[in-house]
Amino acid sequence: MKAKMLFILATAAALPFIVLAKETRSGSHGPVSDEVISHQRANLAKNTEGKGFGPQAPRDIDSESGSNTISFGTAPAHTEMNLCNIHFHKNAEHKGGEFTKYAGNGDGHGYQSGFKYSGKLTETELSPADHEVCPSEHGRLHSGDTIEVHYVHSSAQIKPGPTLGACLNESIKNPQLRVETQVYVLVNDANALDFGELTKHGEKNGFQQALGIPSNTGKPIQYSGSTTGPSYNEQGSPFQVTWSVRPKVAKVNIQSVGKWCKGNVFKEDHAHGVRNLVVNQKLISKIAD
Repeated sequence: MKAKMLFILATAAALPFIVLAKETRSGSHGPVSDEVISHQRANLAKNTEGKGFGPQAPRDIDSESGSNTISFGTAPAHTEMNLCNIHFHKNAEHKGGEFTKYAGNGDGHGYQSGFKYSGKLTETELSPADHEVCPSEHGRLHSGDTIEVHYVHSSAQIKPGPTLGACLNESIKNPQLRVETQVYVLVNDANALDFGELTKHGEKNGFQQALGIPSNTGKPIQYSGSTTGPSYNEQGSPFQVTWSVRPKVAKVNIQSVGKWCKGNVFKEDHAHGVRNLVVNQKLISKIAD
């Protein structure tokens, strides 16, 4: 059993944190039907039934309900852990707070789905950027888009870098993991927040730290969950993660996001897809008051 787990962890270390498997690629077709999403959720239930999977993510942070009884130790505060990775998803994976507008079913593989900022923006804020921002085969970012940023932290002694591999080291291959989560909306406004500042990192009090996480976007909702990403739409994630999701959205200058995508220590250059919101009560934890 130990050897099997080490194999899983070693394999995962070489792959992106939010995927841990090759994301299924698809062409730019229209959104899939509700039946496709229902089928994926049914397969998730079938493939996890009776196998002892712990609570999954993402979830609706406005709902405290959940009946998964698999427990694990809550990770320390992020200020007592090491930042290992920063990446983002187009549209929020979580639902709640100020991001409750459903983006639609998308392509069935995690793109054009998730949740959007539910507030309103001005015409100026929505004006197009003057160049392509974080382009990929799934499209680029536009003014008005919502992104969910994951600041991933590890109890292992590491330095920030690409993928889940940055969260592990030779001494500790099963570290505690915590994801500090902030949802942003992209605006064409030079006076909005600078993504370079929001993702700034360095050593503080002996730990590798994310130095720019906003402190004015509401009390984070903390819960026990898992890694995310569309590869887990029909399979359970075996990784245990303590999540802290801030309920309020912050506005970020889209031009600064584009600049970050052109070069960062995490080697991130585009937005990742989202996992279907987990709604099966057997697969989500109860959020403590």
